[in-house]
Order: sequence, then structure tokens, then C-alpha cells
Amino acid sequence: MAISLRRALIGAPLPTARALHERLSKVVALPVFASDAISSSAYATEAILVAILAGAGTSRLSAVLPIGFGIFLLLWIVSFSYRQTVLAYPTGGGSYIVARESLGIGAATIAGASLLIDYILTVAVSVAAGIAAVTSAFPFLRPHTVLLCAMAVALIALANLRGVRESGLLFSIPTYSFVASMLVTIAWGVLKAFSGYVPPPEPGVAPLAPPLGALASLPLFLALHAYASGCTALTGVEAISNGVQAFRPPEGRNAAVTMLWMAGILGVLFMGVTYLAWAFHVVPSAVAEGSGGETVVSKITRMAWGGKHGFYYVVQFTTMAVLVVAANTSFADFPRLSAILARDRFLPRQFANVGDRLVYNYGILTLAVLAVALIAILSGNVNGLLPLYAVGVFLSFTLSQAGMVRRWFRLRTPGWRHSAAINGFGACVTGIVLLVLAITKFHPSDANVLFRLPFGLRLPLIGDSVRAGAWLVVLLIPLMVGMFYRIHAHYLTAASQLTLVGYRMPPPPPNTIIVLVPSVNRGIIPALQYAKSLGQDTRALHIETEPEATPRLREEWDTWGLGIPLLIMESPYRSLVAPLFRYLDEVQTERRHMVTLVIPEFVAVKWWHKLLHNQSGLILKLALLRRKDVVVTNVRYYLAR
Repeated sequence: MAISLRRALIGAPLPTARALHERLSKVVALPVFASDAISSSAYATEAILVAILAGAGTSRLSAVLPIGFGIFLLLWIVSFSYRQTVLAYPTGGGSYIVARESLGIGAATIAGASLLIDYILTVAVSVAAGIAAVTSAFPFLRPHTVLLCAMAVALIALANLRGVRESGLLFSIPTYSFVASMLVTIAWGVLKAFSGYVPPPEPGVAPLAPPLGALASLPLFLALHAYASGCTALTGVEAISNGVQAFRPPEGRNAAVTMLWMAGILGVLFMGVTYLAWAFHVVPSAVAEGSGGETVVSKITRMAWGGKHGFYYVVQFTTMAVLVVAANTSFADFPRLSAILARDRFLPRQFANVGDRLVYNYGILTLAVLAVALIAILSGNVNGLLPLYAVGVFLSFTLSQAGMVRRWFRLRTPGWRHSAAINGFGACVTGIVLLVLAITKFHPSDANVLFRLPFGLRLPLIGDSVRAGAWLVVLLIPLMVGMFYRIHAHYLTAASQLTLVGYRMPPPPPNTIIVLVPSVNRGIIPALQYAKSLGQDTRALHIETEPEATPRLREEWDTWGLGIPLLIMESPYRSLVAPLFRYLDEVQTERRHMVTLVIPEFVAVKWWHKLLHNQSGLILKLALLRRKDVVVTNVRYYLAR
């Protein structure tokens, strides 16, 4: 039944030979690996506005335009830098691999931890933002935000368990629908803005200053904070470099072309939303009175189309769909990176196992569980999740580009100076942004606050809730790196003890075979025959929990015991485990060698029949899991229909 259900949910197994046929074309790979980056246009502008409003009020909102243009330039710098990485590493050139090769294992583990945390945050932020788009259009769903988020994560995980190609085809429609609907909305909104349309001002909004004047009048710290908040638009840009091997041959070239497609689409959407937010004097719902939690994209769309009707609902639905689908980028990359780390012995080996559908099942399921837990902790609040974002992203950006510079100087391939200049410039820019993030998100100027955790727990941290969230990410990175090294040390220790180098094979140890006899019936005869066939010291053990049945058992044993001596141990407290362990202690003290414990077991015809019988065999096996020099063997007797 379980196998049938599994097949119905994720499909029939795929042979290894099908791996090449499961590769993605550029058109399908774009929504798989770039949906996260493209979807960030739905909330990056809002993050800038919220940061400005937090310290400067509504009159400086127009500073969003020059700040957005600065992020637009950064997007192209990072995209061209990663294009170099993709072409240099056609087998996959994520930050972890580049740092491992050029900067050493220490930098590589930091990059790997940063990316894994970023992928978890991507799922949480994308899904929460997508559900926020729905609740903006349908406010009655707002109390069920966490449940809706959990259902969305489960559906994406299930789609990815079915295979990369199937999930790519499934998620192509929402991504391209979002791009088309947003381009139409932006074009219509820009046309209205150029024609002189000015929407009625929202309550409490002061007249806007000119964009450059507003930027110049912002305190430097606040301007940097707004810029750093808007850099969430760049999350997911590196995803293509981590998934190069998912592309059809030639992998590197196809991935590089897709990288430029992604940068172009994201740049147009982000600048379009930013321009309309300025032109329409949009105020985030956190400040605007009576907005009811409406997102900035929802307000822009409503103003562009003249209300909540018709195409407005198309845009909101496609926005919700692409934001939820954006989590698929992490589901494509988190399992791949986890598998690489597992092969390098920094994560459990299970993460490197390829499932029935040629995907990394353990990585997919782990990501889903962690993302749902994070959403539940922060109640699906997008503004509560966004502060956790971008720190790990730009740390991995900087390490990757610095590693590429060192690679060019080491290899000195044709055109290496030009390539090193591109990656060097990218490393400098992303490093500066990382410094800005460090200044704006970790400045200890505020009083101590308490970061809320589930079950009423609170964690004291420096700064406001925004900085508290960022501090959590920074603390998680070294903790995760420490976990990597602990796992790595275990695997090295195990390998040193398992190697055959210098090993001298000892003579085989003697073996004592003990057959557990609950009663004498047909089910134990195969177990007795198997024990006799081993040809060594064989004994039978009955633990007496019902003394009145013992005389009959002795009588039957004389007839059916195959000449094996039977020992009966009393158990006044009706326990099976304690008397068995006492006897094993005696045997292993008497003879320091192996003990084979044979447990007879009968197998019922139907699964529910098993519930009608005791599970003493299972209890004994669990109790003996860590018992040294004891081998447990089950001999099954199958009941007929």
C-alpha cells in the first residue's frame, strides 16, 4: 500500500540512463533556477520604502528611485561576474566549489553554510510573500497564513520529488504568466504616469521631495540601510551557477545565456515597480492608514488599472503563483549543494543519495521541514523574514568572486586579465555591499531587545527586531560550519578505523548460537533448524513469564527440540529484556566471542493482522541495537492464507 501511494504521488522510478534526458532547456531552466530572482521584484521595492519610512517619513519616499537604480547597476555587475563563473565551471560553479578550489576548505564551508541558510530563507520569504499577495486580495484568508504557507511548501516539495524536468514544466506557466502580467501592468502604469495621471494621496502622506534631493537629505546610515534592504532583489542570482549540470549540453554556454535572460527580466521588472512606486506616491501598508496589509505591488496594480477588478486579480494571482514558485529555486539548488557537501563528508551521506526520480530526496524533504518551521516561528510575516535575508547571499557572492580572481591568476588562461578584472570588480562591489549590510544590520546603537521564539521563549539580542533577525543569521553560519567540521571529523575517524591498509586479518572468533523460544510451535522449527545448521555451540533460551505453562513447554521440547539444550530463566517481573541481558552477560564473560541470537518470528497475511499479536521480537531487536558482539538474526515463518 505504501509503495502504491508513493508511486501515485511521485511517479514510477527512472533508470540512471535517463539522467541526460531529464536535463533542462534554457526556456524551462529559467523558471526553475531564476524564479527566485525574478520574483524578488515583487517585494524588493517595498523593502526599500519600509526602510526609508522607518527613519525619514513619507516626504523622502522619492529616494526610492535613485536607490533602486543603484541596485539595478549592482544586479548587472553581479550577473556578469557570475556569467564568468558559469563559463569557467561547466560542471557547476557555485560559491562552495569555487571557494573550495581557490580559497581553501575554510572559506568553502562558510560559503556553503551561507548558501544553505539562504535557500531556507528563500523558501520561507517567497512562500510568505506569495500568500501575502493572496491575502491582500482576499483579506478573510489572513488568519490562515501559516497553514496556507505550509500547504504551498508541501506542494512544491512534492512536485520536486517527481523530478527536475517535471517540476520545471509545471512551474514554467506561473513564472512566464507573472512576467507577462507585470510587463503589461508596468507599461500601462508608465503610460498613465507620462500622461499626467496622479492618484489621490494616501492618508498621512506628505508632499514628495525630488528624488535626488530626497536621497541627499537622508542620513548616510539610513540611505545605506535602505540600499541594503533593497539588495534582497539579488537573492537567487547565484542559483544558475549552482545548477549548471541540470542544463542540456553545452551546459556552461546554456547556463550563461540563461543568466543574462534572468538579469534582463529582473532588471526591467524591478525598475518598473520602483518607478511606479515613486510616480504613484505609494506608501507601504505598515504606515498607510486603512491599507489592511496591502502590498506595494497590489497598490501599484490597483492604481494602474483603476481599482480591484479585472486585470488586478490576474496580476495578484500570478504574483502569488510566482512567489510561491520562487521557492522552487531553492528546491533545485539546496539538494544539489547538500549532495556536494555530503560527498565531501560535511553532511550526512544520505544527502548524496539519488532517489527514484533522479533527485536528492533527503535534501528536498529537509528543506521543506526547515522552511515550514521558520514560517511558523515568524507567523508568515514577510517583513519579519526579510531582515534575515541577504547577509548570507552577499557573503557567498564575495567569496565566489574572490575565488574566481585567484583562479584566473593561478591558471592564466587566454583572456585571463579581462576575466579577472570582471570578477575582481564584482568581488569589490559585493564586498562593499556586505560591509554596508554589516553596518546597517548590526550597528549596536539601539537598546537590548528580546527576539521572540515559540513557546513564549525570548532571546536577548542587540538592536531592534530587524537587527535581531540578522544577528541570528550571522550566529547560524559559524554554528553550521562547526557542525560541518564535527561531521567531517566523524567520517575521517570512521574511515581511519575501517581502512584495510596495514590490517592483519585475525582468526574467526568462536560463535555461540542462542535461540529464543517463546513457545513450542511450527513457527520455531525453521529457527531451530537454522541454528543447528551453523554447526557451533547452540543453545535454546526460554524466559519464563507464565510459570504454569512451563511443564507443557518442557514436555514438547523433549519431542521437538532437535536435541538442543533448553535453559529456562525466571522473570518475576515479566520482563524479556532484563533476563536476556543478564544471560548474555554470563555467556560473553564465560567466552569472549560472538553471540548469535536467533529470534523466531511469524509473518501474518495482512498488515492489520500484525496488530493482533505482541511485538516482543521488535522490542528485543531495538534493545539489542547497541549491544557489542551480538548478532541478531530473524527467522520468519509465513502464515498461509
